[in-house]
Amino acid sequence: MSDGKKSFPATRLILMAAVAGAVAGAVAVYVSETTSGNNAPEVSTAAATPEDASCAAKAGKAKAIADGAVGDVAAMLPANPPQSLKHLAFNGPDGKPMTLADRAGKTVLVNLWATWCAPCRAEMPALDALQKEMGGDRFEVLAVNVDTGDAEKPKKFLSETGVAALAHYRDATMGVFEDLKKRGLALGLPVTLLVDDQGCLLANMNGPAEWAGADARKLIEAALGG
Repeated sequence: MSDGKKSFPATRLILMAAVAGAVAGAVAVYVSETTSGNNAPEVSTAAATPEDASCAAKAGKAKAIADGAVGDVAAMLPANPPQSLKHLAFNGPDGKPMTLADRAGKTVLVNLWATWCAPCRAEMPALDALQKEMGGDRFEVLAVNVDTGDAEKPKKFLSETGVAALAHYRDATMGVFEDLKKRGLALGLPVTLLVDDQGCLLANMNGPAEWAGADARKLIEAALGG
């Protein structure tokens, strides 16, 4: 490709996604090659709000960030257009309801995952490593588990795989996934969203990535303005 982006996901993760699709049933796991950032699908704006209009003004920034996403994170697409995700709802680590508005002032990498999703499981240690290295006052990896039932299974998985830096966000109703699906942002699991400190979506990805490498760090640094 002329922009130098590499094809991703890798064959190993594609095969894992296919296996997970047979197990999941309720939610399709994303296994297709994502489109280039130069051909990002347009997101529906039928229910656009004043907050969406404010975010839409960041289209240039979103494209610049996504155009710089190469290698391991080449599947990141620019938000088209950027929209407000302030009201995206799930439960916080304390089990109480919250929205992304509660993380105002912090850039977040939102990742939806489930224990039955093989590529989700494969990338959790890398997301944990990214949070350990770059998490702080300005940035957080916000991984939202969408397993139905109680929280014991996902907590056990995180413990057994040594994931310690990620806080335990959760939505057992799948409401957060359905919200993103209606917005045209979620095709299956995993789905990852790069959201700025004002709650504006800058870039999104369906499918897994290697989040512990230099390509991911450069993506986050670009979003932080570094």
